[in-house]
Order: sequence, then structure tokens, then C-alpha cells
Amino acid sequence: MKAIDVTHGAVLKAALVIPAAVFLLGAIEPTGPALPRPDQPFDGKIAVAQQDATPAFSSPVRAPSGAPNILLVLTDDVGFGAASTFGGPVPTPNLDRLATRGLLYNRFHTTAMCSPTRAALLTGRNHHAVGNGTVANLTTGYPGYISRIPRSAATVAQILRYSGYNTAMLGKHHNAPEDEVSPAGPFDLWPTGLGFDHFFGFMGAETNQFTPALYRGTQSVPTIEDGVLDKALADEAIRWIHAQQAADPDKPFFLYYSTGSAHAPLQAPAEWIARFSGQFDEGWDAVRGATVKRQIAVGLIPADTTPTTRPEEIAAWDDLDPASRKITARMMEVYAAMLSYQDAQIGRVLDELERMGEFDNTLVMFIEGDNGAAAEAGPLGGTNPMARFANGMEEGERELLEQLDAFGGPLTAGNYANGWAWATSAPFPLVKRHASHLGGMRNGMVVSWPARIPQRGLRQQFTHVTDIMPTILEAAGIAAPSAVDGVTQQPIDGISLAYSFADPDAPERHTTQYFEMLGNRAIYHNGWWANTVPGLSPWSSAKVTQPDATKFAWELYDLRQDFAQSRNLAQQQPERLREMQALFDREAQANLVYPLDARLDMTRFAAAAAQRPVRDRYTYWGAGISIPAVRAAPMLNRSFSLTATLDLPQQPAQGTIAALGSRFGGWSFHMVDGVPAATMAASQLPGDQFTVQADQPLPSGEAVLEYRFTYDGGANGGGELSIIADGKQIGQGRIRRTLSKLPEQTDTFDIGFDADTPVITGPGGGRFTAGISRVDVVPTPRR
Repeated sequence: MKAIDVTHGAVLKAALVIPAAVFLLGAIEPTGPALPRPDQPFDGKIAVAQQDATPAFSSPVRAPSGAPNILLVLTDDVGFGAASTFGGPVPTPNLDRLATRGLLYNRFHTTAMCSPTRAALLTGRNHHAVGNGTVANLTTGYPGYISRIPRSAATVAQILRYSGYNTAMLGKHHNAPEDEVSPAGPFDLWPTGLGFDHFFGFMGAETNQFTPALYRGTQSVPTIEDGVLDKALADEAIRWIHAQQAADPDKPFFLYYSTGSAHAPLQAPAEWIARFSGQFDEGWDAVRGATVKRQIAVGLIPADTTPTTRPEEIAAWDDLDPASRKITARMMEVYAAMLSYQDAQIGRVLDELERMGEFDNTLVMFIEGDNGAAAEAGPLGGTNPMARFANGMEEGERELLEQLDAFGGPLTAGNYANGWAWATSAPFPLVKRHASHLGGMRNGMVVSWPARIPQRGLRQQFTHVTDIMPTILEAAGIAAPSAVDGVTQQPIDGISLAYSFADPDAPERHTTQYFEMLGNRAIYHNGWWANTVPGLSPWSSAKVTQPDATKFAWELYDLRQDFAQSRNLAQQQPERLREMQALFDREAQANLVYPLDARLDMTRFAAAAAQRPVRDRYTYWGAGISIPAVRAAPMLNRSFSLTATLDLPQQPAQGTIAALGSRFGGWSFHMVDGVPAATMAASQLPGDQFTVQADQPLPSGEAVLEYRFTYDGGANGGGELSIIADGKQIGQGRIRRTLSKLPEQTDTFDIGFDADTPVITGPGGGRFTAGISRVDVVPTPRR
């Protein structure tokens, strides 16, 4: 059985009793020395007098001689056929230049979703085997889905730091349970608890490029004042490398650069969006076709590849009306700008490594996408898809046309039409979230290491995200430790792909790999691929929200002859399909995949949220508090009261008393010229904001101000809001609609200001200009 830490192990052993041989299928037991290394014994001489004693100084841990710097780059929601490096329409010249000096892998695989890919990347273990079978905000309470990387699976950063490296992580970290992303921690699953000396980035699935929710270490920091997040990450990377090299130029570094691009919200500098004006007017059919031709022309895919055809649910570009073409073409322009701008910022880091003379001995592993392209925004895309999915926002052609010029800027939190997700998945079928088909998890990877890889080339061996950690350790000359911090380490599922660096024809060593995400599953074995058919197509608008994963049909493909997974052989070879299904079942049991759960609707989110108990009262002691929304008082789809004890000056007070969420969905309780008011933004669309204002300003001095909301009930229902000062009602009005879910996943609840993306702008949205001694929120149980 896989070795695991005591807490995690007790749960897993109680859950499943499986022969040890099953658990060891294809896995490698780590046998290196335990880390950290023991304290060195004193080997000098102690005497009463100093002149009779002999000193001895302990030597610091040093990395093996010649160990490279390591730059590991991971982008977000990028299909295989998006970047120019892999034949796509989006220019990525800096990834191109890495490929011209290194190796391009065309059969690299992720897990089809964010948190699972990142957990497997860092640990070298299968995602369920380290408790990350789904994204961190959909924890289900089963061993493979607890969103907790166990101590028995030390990350590559922990191993490298204990072995003489400096380590840093920049960008997106989505491997801590939602409840632990708060000032109260615990912080063991934050980057600084997983082996990184330095962290600068955001915690969660996504954040706004213009107003990101950022942390340095474990402390929240103000949002960037100029530019966008991708630029800030490159600035930070360069600063950190400069400082690290200044302090110890002989010490190698490991930099994990995990940008949030091109995950929604699709946003980019306006001048970059303008560069792509008109470039996608030909539509997704033409773009996908041209991509496949380029892929074949450069030898990226076999010449006899039969690309999969456009699904019936996606309209042919020529069948769209002019308005729909205009809308969706603009969205693809923004996506291209975001991905290309991100590439330019990575280019700045590469330029600096070259200027410093560090590039040749830097192993760069660049994974273009933590999963496939994202199709969640539907046939037209949207400016705020989560508000449409969860909060009753209605957005059609008219609303999209009205916001067209704003798309990609700070006033939208959008994603593109699913036709573009299909186009940028070329030549494969399906997209993100679908671990059954290659479009969901076949991602391009480039490896550059001029000191060891002198010639460029294509590598076609089957490789997987679990292979990254053992590859890095082999490159650094560090053995995988048998124990870390006193915890025996579980077997490593990945296989170092360093064997392929010098030999393009080396037989692949990663010969078996299972896949599963949200009930969609597949198994690879020696060139063959068996997979289920999703119960709900990513292109469908049907309201089938809880399909039974055990009833999904199966398909069979020979990927040796069918690169694009286009010819289903299940009818011709039923016996082989049965063998593959049995192999999947063995791997699934061995890796804690069961029970299968295909839900991806509000019931799944509600089930995860139900794990958090609701207190009778939430008290916040003064201004300056900012906590993630999931740890704040619950105020969605329910009645509540919010009471603030204030000290008001002679000058009429302005600004935010308390705020939850953002302009894309949230509450703001504020004052304008001393007059209390509240705004509920159901979305950013005009007319979707509901404000109730008191009929008089408050006098100076101490005041107890209460906002009392009485909810009608139901999902996204309305209610009555009363404003009460010192026991007297001074305002009342109607809130027509409220929220089921906050659209921005890094949204916070703030006292005395409105962090990151504000709910409102103007005088009521700034910092509160008076004193706040406490704020109390009393939620009413839902009816």
C-alpha cells in the first residue's frame, strides 16, 4: 500500500482494503536519504580554555555540483492548438524561441482540471492519490477528494529546498482548501508550507488581471496600481532572481511560475487587444482547419492525422448572424491578446536570464496549459459567465454588443464562446473538465536546457504531468527521499523523462496511465486508449445536472494509428475494450478514484459549502479586515442583519463600511455625504444594481447603524432592505435579486474599504472616512 502520513493514512486504510500489489502498479518507491539531513555532529574539541579547544563549523547543504537552475512554467486553460508553438493562431514568440533551442513534446498530458494537475505536478503522484481528485473548492469528503496534499507526498519544492536550492513560486496556487485561505490558516498547504521560500500570487481558481487578490507569503497585499497581473509576476520574478543571485550566485534556484493566463476572466492591456483586431473574423472553422494544416506541415502531428469534426451543437461559423460573429470574434481577440501578452512577460524573464549568463544552465520546462481550453461560457461567450450560471443574469446578443468595446478590460469578467475552445483544441475532441478525450488534457510542453540539450527536436513519447517532479530531481542529481520531515514517502507515479532528452526514438517508459475528472474517465496502455462518453456534452445547453457516471458508454482508440482520437474501435474490438476497462478499475482502486461523482452544478457547490458550519453571529473588530468570502458571514440567498458601530466626525462621512464581492456580484454597505446606503450588484450589467438609501444623513458622534435584509426565499430571490440608525428606521427599499454565488473566486469580505475589484465606485466605494469600532453580522437560517 502507498505509504501515507498518519492522519491521511488512517482515512484511506479505513476506506479501502486493496492488495499491496495493486497499489504498486507502475509506481516507484523512493529510496533516497531522508530529508532534512540530520544535524552534523560537532567534530572539534571542547576544552576549558579557548586556546586548548578546536572549533568546527557546520557546512550548509549544497546542491550537487553543476545542478541547474530550474524554471517551471505553467499556463492556464490553454488548448493544444492555441499557441503558435503548437501550430495555433496565437503568436507566442518566446515559447517558440525555447522550442527552437530545445525539445517539443506533442504527447504530454495533464489531468483536465486545475488543482489536480498542480498537485500531480508538484508531487509526482497521481492526483487522486494525493487527495486532489477535483478542484479545491469542490471537496467531497472522500479520500481522493479532500483537497489536501498529504505529508507522505512531499513536493519537489520541499525536496529541492532541503537539498540546497532556493525556491520561489509566483502566480496561481489552487491547492489549499477554500476554508484555509484566510488569515487564520492553517498555512501548511500554502506555497510557503509546501517548500517555497517565497510566494507572490493569488490563492484560488482565478483572479482579476487588473485588480488581483494578491498575497506575499501568507499576508494579503494591496492590488497592483499599474498594469496587469502578468506584468507584476514578471517584475517579481526578475526581482527575486536578482536578489537570490546577489546573495549566493553559486546556489541554484527553483522558480515555479504559474500564471493565471489564459483562465477567465479574459483580460489584457487595451493596446494588446488592438493588435488582434480583425484577425479572427474568418471564424472558428477556418482557424481550426488552418491550425491542423500548420501542425502537419511542421511535423507536430502525423501527416495522416484525421482531425475530429465540429460537434453538432456548435454552429458553423457561416451560419452565425453578423452580430454573433462580431461578438465572438472580439472575444477571441481578447483571448489571443491575453495569451500573447503573458508570453511577452515570460520573455522578459528569459531575457534577464540570458543577460545574467544563467540561461544555458537553466532547465526550463514550459507547460502550455494546466488543462484544455475552457468551454463553460456557452455558444456566445459572456461578460460574466458565473453570474449567468448561478445568479440569474440574462445576457444575449443585445447586451453583449453593448459591452463589446469593454470586453477584455476591467469592466468585464468574461470568457469566450465555446466554438473557440473547440478551435483551439485542434486536432482533438472535447475540452477542459473532460478527462475522457484528448482535448481535455493533451497539452503542449517545451523543455529547454542548452547546457544539456544542444539540439532542438520533437519528442513523441507518452508523458504525463506526474513525470515533471522525477525529471527535475534527476536533472538536479537528487534522489527522491524515502522520508521527509519524518514521514515515509508514498511511491512516485511519474517516470523521469530525462531518458528522452538525448534520444528521440527512446521507447516510452510511461506506458500506463489512468485519467478521471468529474466522472469522465480514460485509461492509456501501450498506445491504446479507452474512455467514457460524457453524460453531458460540454457544448450542450441541456439542464442535465447530475448524470450517473457509472452508466457512461465506453469507446476504444488505437492512438498509434489515430493521433487525434477520431476512430472509435469499440465495436470491432470488444475484448480489448473489456481488458482496458478492467485495467482502469484496478488503477482507480489503487489511486482512490472512487466514488465517481459527475455533478457540476450548484448542488455540488452547495454540498461543498455545507461543510462549513454557520455561526449565530460574526463579529469584526474594526476597519482594515479583509477575509476571503468563504470564511465570512454568509449573506447569499438568505436574510441577515449587518450592524456597524461607528464614530462619525463633523465632516460628513464617505466610503465603504463593509463590502462583499465585486461589481460582478456583491453587496456594498456605505455612506455618501453622511447618508447611509446599500447596493446589491447582481451583475455588472446596467440595471442589475439595486440601491437603497436612507432619507437623511447621520449626525456626528457615535452611531449604531443597522442594515436589515429580509429575503423572499428561493434561488436569487429578492427582498426588503431596511436601514436603521440608533433604533430608528431611516430608509427602506426593494432589492429585486440577490446572489447564489460570487462570480470572482478570490472575492473578499472587507471592513472599512473594498479590496481588489470593488462593488461600486465613486465616493461610496472608497475607504471609510470615519471610525468603525465593530461590525456584527447575524445570518438567518435559510428557509
